[in-house]
Amino acid sequence: MVIINAKIYPMDAPTIESGWLRFEGGKITGLGAMAGYAPADGEEVLDAAGKSLFPGFIDAHCHLGMWEDAIGFEGSDGNEMTSPCTPYLRAIDAINPMDRCFREAAAAGVTTVLTGPGSANPIGGWWTAMKTLGVRVDDMVMVPEIGMKFALGENPKRVYNGKGVTPMTRMATASVIREALLAAQRYMEAQEKAKADPKEKPKYDKTSEALVPLLRREKKAFIHCHRADDIFTAIRIGKEFNLDFVIVHCTEGHLIADFLKKEGIKAICGPFLTDRSKVELKNLTPAAIGVLVRAGVPCAICTDHNVIPEQFLPLCAGVAVGYGLPWEEAVKSITIRAAEIAGIEDRVGSLTPGKDADLVLVDGDPLSPYVHPEKVFVAGVEAPARPLPGITE
Repeated sequence: MVIINAKIYPMDAPTIESGWLRFEGGKITGLGAMAGYAPADGEEVLDAAGKSLFPGFIDAHCHLGMWEDAIGFEGSDGNEMTSPCTPYLRAIDAINPMDRCFREAAAAGVTTVLTGPGSANPIGGWWTAMKTLGVRVDDMVMVPEIGMKFALGENPKRVYNGKGVTPMTRMATASVIREALLAAQRYMEAQEKAKADPKEKPKYDKTSEALVPLLRREKKAFIHCHRADDIFTAIRIGKEFNLDFVIVHCTEGHLIADFLKKEGIKAICGPFLTDRSKVELKNLTPAAIGVLVRAGVPCAICTDHNVIPEQFLPLCAGVAVGYGLPWEEAVKSITIRAAEIAGIEDRVGSLTPGKDADLVLVDGDPLSPYVHPEKVFVAGVEAPARPLPGITE
């Protein structure tokens, strides 16, 4: 198929005021200005005159499929609250792509998500990068283990205070993480020694085995933290173990923006289209990401679905514009910047030949609450229109 006469926002190149984009086999094969367009024999042509074409939107932090829509305990699979350290858990084993919210996400232009365990445990398990259109999770996954979820602050304290066991303080939460990483370091060193002397091979340990890829910087650490002091703790641990880490939520990041810039921090901001539901959110503001971006901190925007329903990711970016984030930066925060922070920019985030044909065609501003995509393609497959519960399902 080729889309013609569209205003194209590649996100990694200048805007094309009137252009064409061709895709085949799930990949973008070419694009350019209409002046250079040459039709191909037999291909389907979609005339998008007056409309705009964007890359598929990316939510760099959510729990889509981990807590199912309109279901209680039976659909709650995001927190294994039986141990504070569970790095061996894999989101791919819990995600239910039959959840209606996947269809709502795709119809809204959200074509890629990072989803996984919640923040009950200091170390929660592996996150997954995946598409939002499909039936079988194995066919939707881009990277089954995109990174490890860590959590600081109130959530681990609240969960384990209720049980009367460690960690009940911020000190203990950091200690749980440190102890596991130190053990994994020793495990990794023994593995290295075993290459020369098989007798040095360590006894299999599922916790250390899961953490070794982080110590080798083969996988990312996504560290949940809201308060400024927790952000600094995340930085302290990240530097101590030389982790490739991202700050998730970064709620008070705007209060320490210069420090984050100096440390070279990347942040996933949000959700901010919500109330201040706990003490560590007392300084929550949609203006935070604008402050961080102006300070030079690379940022993405997230919904934290099901805190904010996944289909409202573009709306969250629009709210940030209203609080001072430049419009183009807002679009980048849910496209190319989100892809770069997640480490999947080779596949998604921009309209670039060779990348996945994740496309959002809109008549108007995609960040507006009044505008919905006219067409969405996920890896070249057109997504169904917005489902209306109880009417079209």
